[in-house]
Amino acid sequence: TNLADTLRVMVDGDERVDLNVEDQAVPILIESAAGKIQSPQDLFNLTVRTAGGALVPLSSVVTLSESGVAGELDRHAQRRAIELDSSRAAGMTLQTAADAVQALGNEILPDGVSLIMLGEAKALGETSAQVAIVYLIAIAMVFLVLAAQFESWTSPLVVVCTVPFALAAAIYALGLSGTSVNVYSQIGLIMLIGLMAKNGILLVEFADQLRDEGRSVAEAVSEAAAVRLRPIMMTLMSTMLAGLPLVLSSGPGAEARMAIGWVIFGGLGLAALFTLYLTPVLYLKLAGFSRARADQARLLEQELDAASDQA
Repeated sequence: TNLADTLRVMVDGDERVDLNVEDQAVPILIESAAGKIQSPQDLFNLTVRTAGGALVPLSSVVTLSESGVAGELDRHAQRRAIELDSSRAAGMTLQTAADAVQALGNEILPDGVSLIMLGEAKALGETSAQVAIVYLIAIAMVFLVLAAQFESWTSPLVVVCTVPFALAAAIYALGLSGTSVNVYSQIGLIMLIGLMAKNGILLVEFADQLRDEGRSVAEAVSEAAAVRLRPIMMTLMSTMLAGLPLVLSSGPGAEARMAIGWVIFGGLGLAALFTLYLTPVLYLKLAGFSRARADQARLLEQELDAASDQA
């Protein structure tokens, strides 16, 4: 303990207490009157006190050797690590830079040495994995809620099948605008899932009602597409215009608002084609695998009537 205290005081000083002066803490340091150690050879002139109280020179109890070592040893993921900082070229996204560094590391690093992303790159990787799980949960929740509403699995399947095309349209809109896929645009993609499902419901619900009236699948979806064209377009236009101020925004935080705005404005604009054309096609192909709700109700009434006649 005496040896450690002596070296601490002589090399860097030892902070003992803080003195409060007008609400400011001033550290009180203990330093040698002869000054700090200037060279390794000065350590031999230090004296330490033994258990018996005698002072002995430090050279009689230690052996001094010089070697080059790192100033500090960082650890990440429970492994020794060397931190490297790098800047990105203008126009290069963070994900592109991280992928390029990872590919370069896999090519030139020896066995047993690997790369661990830190800082913004690490946060981006973790967020991307979490958002992918959120996408799956959002789509599953939409499907389950619609299945309970339609009392069928084909109608909600038609609505859910249009969602991936809307996400692809939103990514394409981001590419056209030069906006990267970041945390804010990923939040906008989650919002787009609900918006696309709402537009599909307008058409599918009306087609189901026409089937309940006795129409065939082809007649129901054809009439539903024609009748629901106006409300679907009004819904799309109102939502797109609501996202337009986000696209045209400026000032602090404009990048985040523009990312969400381009997903809503551009994604919905391109996804309108899928709502108007792909949804009727999917309904025509899938609705034939399930009966109309009115048919099921009539079948139940017939079974009840037959049971009452037998009684």
